[in-house]
Amino acid sequence: MTRTDGAKKGRIFTVELKSRAALRSASLSNGNQEGVLIEGTLGRLTSASFLDGVVLEVVGSEGVLRLDLQRQEIRGNAPRGRAGTGGGEDA
Repeated sequence: MTRTDGAKKGRIFTVELKSRAALRSASLSNGNQEGVLIEGTLGRLTSASFLDGVVLEVVGSEGVLRLDLQRQEIRGNAPRGRAGTGGGEDA
C-alpha cells in the first residue's frame, strides 16, 4: 500500500480478497450518482493491528483490509471535522 499525506490527498485503502466468492458486489455507478460501491466479506476476524502506527490492517479468513489511518485518530483524537470512533479500544 502506497501511503500519501492523508490531510492533503485523502485516505488510501486496499482490499485483498482470497477469492472472487468473497466479493459480494462491485459497482462503478450507483444510480444517478458517480459513486463506487464495493461489498464483500473478510470472513472470520483473524487479527486487527496497526502497521508502523499509520496503517490499520484488518485480517480475516477471506481477505485483508488496509486503511491509511493513524493510531491516535481511531482513539478519537482526530482534528475537529473528521469522523472518529471515540474512545475505542486498541485493535
